[in-house]
Amino acid sequence: MRIEHCYFCSGNVYPGHGTAFVRNDSKYFRFCSSKCHKNFKMKRNPRKLRWTKAFRKAAGKEMTIDSTLEFEKRRHVPVRYNRQLVAATLKAMNRVGEIRKRREVAFWKNRMAANSQRRKLADKKEVSKSINLLPGIKASAKAAASAQTVKQKVKVPAKRSNLASAGGSGQKMSMDMD
Repeated sequence: MRIEHCYFCSGNVYPGHGTAFVRNDSKYFRFCSSKCHKNFKMKRNPRKLRWTKAFRKAAGKEMTIDSTLEFEKRRHVPVRYNRQLVAATLKAMNRVGEIRKRREVAFWKNRMAANSQRRKLADKKEVSKSINLLPGIKASAKAAASAQTVKQKVKVPAKRSNLASAGGSGQKMSMDMD
């Protein structure tokens, strides 16, 4: 049984399902649903639609570079049937599947750890911004919290332009940043 992939969303298209479109130059497009076919006809970019696999890969939400993904590629070399070869191939496919699942779980945990750190920083910032709305906090605690959020001026050297260097004034320029 040959399982095709949708041209638009890269989902699986099983035999007897989906639609096919053949262009005048004999290019063959297979779609899993009318949703994908309509988006293709509207000339939408799959990398900009959040529900496609192309978007997920482009946005770094799925593994793109992994050796286990190479096994899915088609090989157009016919091989004579051999019982031992088939048994070894099935064993290897199961092992590759296990390795892929383990790597996907590790990838997901790593991605979620970064998200939780960003969320914690955003929550802390929000609490420090609106500390006065919290009941039960004394005025001294409010003052201490607001003192932490006071911005410090930082001197950052500005880039010297060609005009400033040509003048030869020898003065250093700096900017105050809030």
